[in-house]
Amino acid sequence: MTQSLCQITDLTTAELNDVFELCSKMKKGEISPRPLEGKSVACIFTKESLRTRISFEVGINELGGHAIYVTGSEIKLGQRESVADAARVLSRYVGMIMIRTFAQSDVDELARYASVPVVNGLTDLVHPCQVLGDYFTIMEHLGPKERYKVAYVGDTNNVTNSWLNLASLVPLDFRIGTAADFQPTPEFIARAKANPNSKILQTDDPKEAVADADVVYTDVWASMGQKHLADKKAEKLGKYQLNSSLLAVANPKAIVMHCLPAVRGGEITDEVMDGPQSVVFDQAENRLHIQKAIMTFLLK
Repeated sequence: MTQSLCQITDLTTAELNDVFELCSKMKKGEISPRPLEGKSVACIFTKESLRTRISFEVGINELGGHAIYVTGSEIKLGQRESVADAARVLSRYVGMIMIRTFAQSDVDELARYASVPVVNGLTDLVHPCQVLGDYFTIMEHLGPKERYKVAYVGDTNNVTNSWLNLASLVPLDFRIGTAADFQPTPEFIARAKANPNSKILQTDDPKEAVADADVVYTDVWASMGQKHLADKKAEKLGKYQLNSSLLAVANPKAIVMHCLPAVRGGEITDEVMDGPQSVVFDQAENRLHIQKAIMTFLLK
């Protein structure tokens, strides 16, 4: 049966470890697999992108393949024809499908009917490649640890949901600091709490969330398609800004993460984003490496 990555929970803990090991070896140049040699990958974007598009196209090229960029207006997924039929047709032409879109149901249906692997580049619900790249970055910078303390402050979103998915598979002390109106999806909280090796904290006190954290993570307050809510969100989330005073309560060796794009002076200050504890651009680079590892793993 064809294996896809629609959410992190599509992988087992053992498979996650295999992906991270593969990523490490590929990034170091110890191995240079080309599983896409002579194949093409359909890259469907109904949501615009900088990092996702470039990192996937570069990665596909480095794996020997050819990326075909398809816009939402071209494919009109689920409108011109059913998602199931599109999946069946694309599977006759390409060796893999990558999609960045709004509805998780479109990704799930593509994977259900495609006979080639499908990779979720982002949906409104989850962002698996981002969080797998983030976790790889944490391991690189902090070394092995029984359970990393990761504090996520600000607006919760698809990235938060994917962190909770990860916490259901690996030991994680995951703290969410946000206002009551911005708590994550309950099903993701429940899934993470079901892992006896993980700890999940929800609080409206940013300093409680960040206290002694190994990693302090934030994301833009108004995501793509929510710019009309930016001012209203800023009013409610102002105290969750990742600034030097908030970072001061974390572990002195803590690293700072942001999945980008960032609103400097909004959810994060210039001082912190450009400071010595920031690994923001390392994690951006690692999107390339983890996606290459994911594609290689799925094509094994």
